[in-house]
Amino acid sequence: MNIAIPGIESCFHDLAVRALFPDVKVSLIPCSSFDGVTQAVADQKADFGVLAIENSIAGSILTNYNLIEGGAFEIYDEVFLNIQMYLMALPSASITDITQVHSHPVALLQCRKYLREFQGPLTVIEGRDTATEAKRIVTENLQGVAAIAGEEVAHRYGLKILDRHIQDIKNNQTRFVLIGPSGIITHKNLNKASIKFQLGHEIGSLSKALTILSDHGINLTKIQSLPVLGTYWRYAFFVDVTFDDLQDFEKAMTVLTPYLKNYKRLGVYATNRENAPSRLLI
Repeated sequence: MNIAIPGIESCFHDLAVRALFPDVKVSLIPCSSFDGVTQAVADQKADFGVLAIENSIAGSILTNYNLIEGGAFEIYDEVFLNIQMYLMALPSASITDITQVHSHPVALLQCRKYLREFQGPLTVIEGRDTATEAKRIVTENLQGVAAIAGEEVAHRYGLKILDRHIQDIKNNQTRFVLIGPSGIITHKNLNKASIKFQLGHEIGSLSKALTILSDHGINLTKIQSLPVLGTYWRYAFFVDVTFDDLQDFEKAMTVLTPYLKNYKRLGVYATNRENAPSRLLI
């Protein structure tokens, strides 16, 4: 099975793949960006892709909502990882040598307090995934440069850890989703859905939509609004819901859909707060 990720081995997306498929032989398709992941799936170069969708410090990764909604993809699974950030550099470096820090923009957002209070002048540079930026320090012998990445990255590429657990909060989590082509037959026990829709500007339109969901026993777990591209001050809603019975969700959407504009079902899957291996292939 081929899975596309935005990064290289040992980055957090790689760890998410391993959490989902610990006993499955997986070939990673490294991509240079989030967009590259969806393109690899669309071009059938990868069977699936894994994308971070939200972080407990940085919030929702809005770009990825648009990427998932904009293609013929579905969400088939999710996994939550505890994300601990480490500062690392060449083995000869000390923390007082560091004048530049490189990492992925979302990783840097998770370490704002640490970077703001760093002793000495520091230039923060946004780069590619955490592992790629760390590996580049070794391959290019970058003196005075550190990367922010996970602990496994330091061990894999022979970097020295200069500081540990530098993210803004101790219990830092990222939610990743597994995406694939639409129409794959999935396992049973489906109890979560991700949907996208727009509403008219009538008073109470959002309240009415949420009431319909509630009346059918559907629990709202997340709602995120994003601007509709090509329009002014119009928004689409990306919503996650959970339910005990898939039929309850189907009935709710039958009632709700006539009130919605540009409705799209992004995926129906199983909640996975316990980070169990994916049941997609069962």
